[in-house]
Amino acid sequence: MKKLLQNKITGSRLTLPVTLCYAIGIWLLGGLIQEQWWIQFGCFMLTAYLMVQLNNTNALIRIYSRMVSVSFLLLSCMACFLFPSLSGNFTQLCIVASYLILFQSYHDKSGAGLTYYGFLCIGLASLTFVHILYFVPFLWILMLTCLQSFSLRTFFASLMGIITPYWLGICWLVYQDNFSLFVDHLTPLVEFQTPFDFNILNNSQTITFAFVILLALIGAIHYWRTYYLDKIRTRQLLIFFIWIDFLTVAFICLQPQYYDPLIRILIINTAPLIGHFMALTHTKITNIAFCLICITTLLLTGYNLWM
Repeated sequence: MKKLLQNKITGSRLTLPVTLCYAIGIWLLGGLIQEQWWIQFGCFMLTAYLMVQLNNTNALIRIYSRMVSVSFLLLSCMACFLFPSLSGNFTQLCIVASYLILFQSYHDKSGAGLTYYGFLCIGLASLTFVHILYFVPFLWILMLTCLQSFSLRTFFASLMGIITPYWLGICWLVYQDNFSLFVDHLTPLVEFQTPFDFNILNNSQTITFAFVILLALIGAIHYWRTYYLDKIRTRQLLIFFIWIDFLTVAFICLQPQYYDPLIRILIINTAPLIGHFMALTHTKITNIAFCLICITTLLLTGYNLWM
């Protein structure tokens, strides 16, 4: 059977290296050298590497394909207005690291060590984006339903993981006689602004948000139509991504002032879904959809760079 362009690209071993070169080029065009974003770029590259490991370790795609990490690179570069944020890039890195660790605890209710380190990454992410703590109760639910690793032991391990960065930080703040900084850090958790106030978003942010949601929907629908073809573990992980995507979209709608860190979370969880769709479909219609998605991504990247 003759391979479509979609399948040639998604199954090629050159796709990831070419995309990586493209990503470096976008960073250079975005101002990497002029603005000296070396630490941000380092966090981005390390996150991309962890996305490769996330796909390889968990076999998110049942054939050889690097589309999970490729999708992450393309979508992250599309949102090039996020490049300057050091805290955002660090948060993104911590979230992917937490996934990589937590997924290893699948079906292991005694895996307190893995759970501790997974939530330690969440705790570290909360140092730069404290509202990530809102996701913790939902992560416990997903540990129970998707990862099937939730138990009293892993629950307390997760609490210890989250608390550890704060415990160390509080010791330092007490020593510096500056405990008020800890209170100031947590205060935003109880401060809320007007929900659905999308006027604070510019055109680039709004269009990018809408496009990533569209990709998430395409990936989710594809999953629900073909889930029986995947192994049970892969199904559970894809459901995990779908639920986090749903929660992130709801969070952005309710508190759009936190758009920048939240769109990163949306991209992280959408990349496996749309990568799964691109790699495992092989009809003329999906080939056209693949081409349209790629063209739109490139056009949006150029638009966001220009803006």
